[in-house]
Amino acid sequence: MLILQRKEGESLLIGDEVEITVLSVEAGRARLAIQAPRSVTILRSELKVAADANREAADEEVSPLELLGVLKGQDPK
Repeated sequence: MLILQRKEGESLLIGDEVEITVLSVEAGRARLAIQAPRSVTILRSELKVAADANREAADEEVSPLELLGVLKGQDPK
C-alpha cells in the first residue's frame, strides 16, 4: 500500500487516465474529485462490501420448506 499526503488543490495520478484531486479537508473529511474514463468503475469501499454481501446471500440455496417456514413467520434455524 502506498500512503501519500496531499494538500487542498493537489492531485495524484493513477496510470495515465485517472486523476484524483483533493478539493477540501474539513472536520476530518476529505472531498475528492476523481477524473477517469467511463470504463473505470469507481465505488466507495463500503458499497462494494455491501454489494458483495448481497450477491453472496442471493447465491445461497434455500429449500422450499425453509421458505415456507419464513413465510409462516417461523425462525428457519
